[in-house]
Amino acid sequence: MSNARQILSMLNSRAVGDEEHFLSVALQVAAGEARQGRQSSADAIRDAVQKIRGGADKPHVPIAFSKPRGDLDGLLDLREPRYRLRDVVLAPDLEGRLKVVVRQQNSRERLREHNRAPSRKVLFAGPPGSGKTMTAEALAGELKLPFFVVRLEGLITRYLGETATKLRMVFDETLQRRGLYLFDEFDAVGGHRSADNDVAEMRRVLNSFLQFMEEPTSTDSLIVGATNHASLLDAALVRRFDEILPFDMPSQKQVRALVLRHLKPLKPSKVDWRSIGRAANGLSQAEIARASEEAAKEAILAEQMTVDTSDLKMHLNARRAAQAVFAKTK
Repeated sequence: MSNARQILSMLNSRAVGDEEHFLSVALQVAAGEARQGRQSSADAIRDAVQKIRGGADKPHVPIAFSKPRGDLDGLLDLREPRYRLRDVVLAPDLEGRLKVVVRQQNSRERLREHNRAPSRKVLFAGPPGSGKTMTAEALAGELKLPFFVVRLEGLITRYLGETATKLRMVFDETLQRRGLYLFDEFDAVGGHRSADNDVAEMRRVLNSFLQFMEEPTSTDSLIVGATNHASLLDAALVRRFDEILPFDMPSQKQVRALVLRHLKPLKPSKVDWRSIGRAANGLSQAEIARASEEAAKEAILAEQMTVDTSDLKMHLNARRAAQAVFAKTK
């Protein structure tokens, strides 16, 4: 039987609405049962937890995640995950590797019974607009975890030692509160220690980051770094990640899926998808999504329920023109 401390922990987590901690303790009880040879009761507890987690698509009362406390309020931006992995258009290989991370996280107690830890340090690398931030949010939604975005403008300061101190606070939070913590524009923290523009302070920050990533944790919080410039990252830091997942610009098949998704509830009419693919070539997921949504809005205002090739191409070409203007300005 579970001990009084575990029962008290479950009751307290239930009282404050922390369902993830409640289920985590339940899985700890299952692990204890398995270690004592009571495999049937261990499996029954795990099955019950999976049923609860699997009921996310059913109507339920959402659990409000508590906001970052004290000084963390300026370092962490808490967002309610709006997406699941099915909502993101991903390459098959990338989708498969993300599902492995999800499976390990959902079975983390079983892995720990065998002295193994689930993958929890993940690096997303790819060009701007390729879906890295949205995928991080979808990963949090898939795992039903709070989604924390680390605010680099609050983290990185010019005062000696202050950035490393704030970084320590963020990692302490990952050890205390299970969630997904996204370090966007990660190269700002993890750049080469030998970079020409490097300073002693940022070397200390990077060394601190390397140390913090190696610390053992019982929460298995996910640390996700997202970078547009993987070549700028320090090799020692890259080796600390469990998974390095490449994001590319959308393929022809992904372009079609993006357009169809962002036209809803409108439908395409006699669309030349080859022509649309050529018009979308070089555009990011975000730009294709915006072009499709603009085409849908124009159709709605014109009291039409369909969008044709010329409508889509016009808005895709507008995004390309805007891209060219920005490139000239730079």
